Amino acid sequence: MAALRSSTAGLRASAASSPAASVPVSSSLLRLPSARRLRLPSLKLSRRRPHRGAAGAAMMDTAASSYANALAEVAKSNGTLEATVADMEKVDRLFADPAVQSFFANPTVALEKKREILAEISGSSELQPHTVNFLNILVDMSRIDIIAEIVKEFDACYNRMTGMELAVVTSVVDMGEDDVAQIAQTVKRLTGAKKVRIKAVLDPSLIAGFTIRYGSSGSKFIDMSVKKQLDEIASQLDFSSITLA
Repeated sequence: MAALRSSTAGLRASAASSPAASVPVSSSLLRLPSARRLRLPSLKLSRRRPHRGAAGAAMMDTAASSYANALAEVAKSNGTLEATVADMEKVDRLFADPAVQSFFANPTVALEKKREILAEISGSSELQPHTVNFLNILVDMSRIDIIAEIVKEFDACYNRMTGMELAVVTSVVDMGEDDVAQIAQTVKRLTGAKKVRIKAVLDPSLIAGFTIRYGSSGSKFIDMSVKKQLDEIASQLDFSSITLA
């Protein structure tokens, strides 16, 4: 994570530099496998066109699913599915930073500059070559903006391939191993799944406690947060008759 933070901090300076500047591609990129190694012809890769409304959202979901499925198949075929899951968790945390999102989404930043920064991030984060190549394809095709949706779809692909139940546990601070193990056992009991993977997310707005989201597309939700309790108390209070002087 320190490496991710240091790379992220450098993006602010990079984004502020002249967009017309041409930056040579890092030599490490030249050693990456070609796009054809990912076997993506069925994705009909094309430049992104803006879409609006429900139709646009549906097309984005379809694109994210296609990219995620392609990556999952490659990872499965070369025996790196578990390592690729770890890669995508790093990518998800990285692109959660607004500075990173705005840098790679900025059309005035030269493609070569984006590739250079991506190579630095990938190296410091120790991403696998096929993950790096995948991210480069997204940058080249102007689809890096849907990376959050791709990560979610990749999680779903992984779960289907391995029979894994994903539970997203959101808390204010990192939970201890015993707590995580207990939550995993609870999700197993509720779903009948043989294996459960816990994905931890931090959210200070919960105040205290935690929430659990699991099931198909996160359809099941357990809220054990203090925020929920305060919201319930507030909904039961009626201050309409109070007049402030």
